[in-house]
Amino acid sequence: MNKYVKRYLIDAMSGMAQGLFASLLIGTIIKTLGQQLLRLSVNPVFQFLVDAGNFSTEGHVVGAAMAVGIGFAMGVPALVLFSLVAVGAAANVTGGAGGPLAVLVIAIIAAELGCLVSKKTKVDIIVTPAVTILAGALLTVLTAKYIGAAASSIGKLIVWSTKLHPFWMGIIVSVIVGVALTLPISSAAICAAFGLTGLAGGAAVAGCCAQMVGFAVMSFRENRWGGILSQGLGTSMLQMPNIIKNPKIWIAPILTSAITGPLATCLFKMEMNGAAVSSGMGTCGLVGQIGVITGWYEPSEVAIGHGAVAITPGFFNWLGLVLICFVLPAVLTWAFGLLFRKIGWIKEGDLSLEPAAKPATTPVEPESPESPANKAE
Repeated sequence: MNKYVKRYLIDAMSGMAQGLFASLLIGTIIKTLGQQLLRLSVNPVFQFLVDAGNFSTEGHVVGAAMAVGIGFAMGVPALVLFSLVAVGAAANVTGGAGGPLAVLVIAIIAAELGCLVSKKTKVDIIVTPAVTILAGALLTVLTAKYIGAAASSIGKLIVWSTKLHPFWMGIIVSVIVGVALTLPISSAAICAAFGLTGLAGGAAVAGCCAQMVGFAVMSFRENRWGGILSQGLGTSMLQMPNIIKNPKIWIAPILTSAITGPLATCLFKMEMNGAAVSSGMGTCGLVGQIGVITGWYEPSEVAIGHGAVAITPGFFNWLGLVLICFVLPAVLTWAFGLLFRKIGWIKEGDLSLEPAAKPATTPVEPESPESPANKAE
């Protein structure tokens, strides 16, 4: 069971997220940059950025990138991997707004079926791609539309619920997505699969930032500046071995996310209307913040489907972004961490990313011929 959970829920989802990063996410950033520069000056270079971004964000391209990422993470043979291009493209387009979840399910099944026949015949170059593509195409025709609709409906329900109850849903979404970010699963893939945008996306960003910035600051005395960079701009997943040893170290960032989530939804009304995958990224490469900013100027198709419109951000928008993503996670988690250290819930070294040094042992020297024991003999 653990093997399958790792293969399908950890490795495959992480691979899907990387495929999204390498297509939809980076393409959106490039396109938005080009569009903003074109507002300043009409220049062929700026137009090229827009075109390059458009190429990367097309549904077929994004689906293919996700499927290849899934196959690569699963370690499938080359012919299966290459055949997943067609499977992912078809599943993503057919799945509509919930395409990422359709790609995840269909690509996994098609990849496993392709692996079953891979290198089993003398005409492997024909059999393996044929089985993989035909299986993926059949699954796409039969299920992709329904998987996508289900995922889209769940996403719309979360977005709608957050608008209706911004305080409680702000807490729930922030805590759950933040916890998912630190666990060895892909919070980015989850947000992409369900299309979390708007206030729900903003709460998700808040929760992720609480974990990443929170752990980075709370563990500063153990990990210094290297820990700030590796956790604050990398991933809080690095703390999982320490969480297993002492789960109490997780309380501070979780409490922080329960505070910053509703602040994001109720006070600052921070919406994440860029690519939905950005909602689950936090401060990793500042992707979450870039998603919020690009969503201001040009909301994604999923966000528009949820009612988003382009805005010109004001001072309050920028203030909310800085406070929710950086300042409050750092201050609140540091304060909670200080309290928990004083009451003994967190001890020195509990947050260290370096493995504990083994105590040195003094080698025992063999007794010399003149030792008392030998003389007694």
